[in-house]
Amino acid sequence: MQLGLIGLGKMGGNMRERIRRAGHTVIGYDRNPEVSDVKSLAELVEKLDAPRNIWVMVPAGTATQTVVDELGDLLQPGDTVIDGGNSRWTDDEKHAAALAIKGIGFVDAGVSGGVWGLQNGYALMVGGDKEHVERLHPIFEALKPEGPYGYVHAGRVGAGHFSKMVHNGIEYAMMQAYAEGWELLEKVHSVENVREVFRSWQEGTVIRSWLLDLAVNALDEDEHLEKLRGYAEDSGEGRWTVEAAIDNAVPLPAITASLFARFASRQDDSPQMKMIAALRNQFGGHAVETKD
Repeated sequence: MQLGLIGLGKMGGNMRERIRRAGHTVIGYDRNPEVSDVKSLAELVEKLDAPRNIWVMVPAGTATQTVVDELGDLLQPGDTVIDGGNSRWTDDEKHAAALAIKGIGFVDAGVSGGVWGLQNGYALMVGGDKEHVERLHPIFEALKPEGPYGYVHAGRVGAGHFSKMVHNGIEYAMMQAYAEGWELLEKVHSVENVREVFRSWQEGTVIRSWLLDLAVNALDEDEHLEKLRGYAEDSGEGRWTVEAAIDNAVPLPAITASLFARFASRQDDSPQMKMIAALRNQFGGHAVETKD
């Protein structure tokens, strides 16, 4: 199967490689000519056979809007655009409506896997019409982890990104819990080996998880996280999750508190945020701020 892939950064580049390893043809475009297979979006479209499938993997907001608008002018009826970035679900609805006027399909795909996706596969939460989603099934199968799970057609357009948004909201709360526990353990004098306490939780406990494994990785690299500044960004999905909870009158105290804790990190050198920053770097390759 052929796929055009726009955006070959930390995730997009690895996704291209994983899909190719599954035997599919991927033609990638990126503003960086060193990683791009073609020189322009127009050349990308020209090299694909109709009906074309083009996956957009660029930052949410203006960048995605610009690419979708340009594809709307380049593609033909019967082609499909897939937005695999972290777009807001309400943007998906607008993009789908605008492209539908031109006979172009639209699918939104929430993608989780970060810098580990090439090796482990990507969890995929997909929204869109059944006909468009089913046509892309071979690509989803190539990207997902081995085994029966890791891919879901979550519902209509917007459902994929809404599901990924909630996933990231839960991620906020889980990271916050690990960070708070780590700070408390570091604070008391009786616990002398906090890193090994975390390691002891990796087997046989109800709080073992991949995030816990990554926390241990971070502590192996910097046992007391002394090299990091206690500052952590929020990527947008946490805010959108809380806003959606307000709109739907759903109480989310843990997720909301974890979002506010990140805001607090921008005021002080928060020990908890050192762990949050370390975890975000471990699973997603997100930048960290180091002390001078």
